[in-house]
Amino acid sequence: MERTLILLKPDALQRAITGEIITRFERVGLKIVAAKILRPTEEQYFHHYETIGKMISRRGQEAFEVTLEFMQEGPVLAMVLEGIEAVSVVRKLVGTTEPKAAQPGTIRGDYSHISFAYATEKAMSLPNLIHASGDAAEAKLEIAHWFSEDEIFNYDTVHDKFTQGKK
Repeated sequence: MERTLILLKPDALQRAITGEIITRFERVGLKIVAAKILRPTEEQYFHHYETIGKMISRRGQEAFEVTLEFMQEGPVLAMVLEGIEAVSVVRKLVGTTEPKAAQPGTIRGDYSHISFAYATEKAMSLPNLIHASGDAAEAKLEIAHWFSEDEIFNYDTVHDKFTQGKK
């Protein structure tokens, strides 16, 4: 079984749509194996966005600063989801990073719409509701950064036969 990290960003919590987002993951058969609400420090975000994600290296210091400011506007809900090919399933459900380009039916396509151009023009971060690990290697690093082993649970559900191929 594969695991992936999602962070429901401050805009998702402030808009009170976390339940709707979580429901989408559960309906497709992903299992929540860890969850917590927290207000991460600047150091935690630096490790997440630069040490793991290389944001400054890829997009520049300004993009990092704007993102950091946005992410500190409120708490986030960090979760580990588990399932068959969980990383790619979550990426498909979430939609592309730019809400304007996200397809209807995806989380970003249904609940957000701002473009990179608008965010850049207004010198604001892109409120796109959710972070999702980009690949399995990144997911492992991110999960280890946000959760200790004793915060991640293994358990069976009545749906495992249909969602995880268990007999």
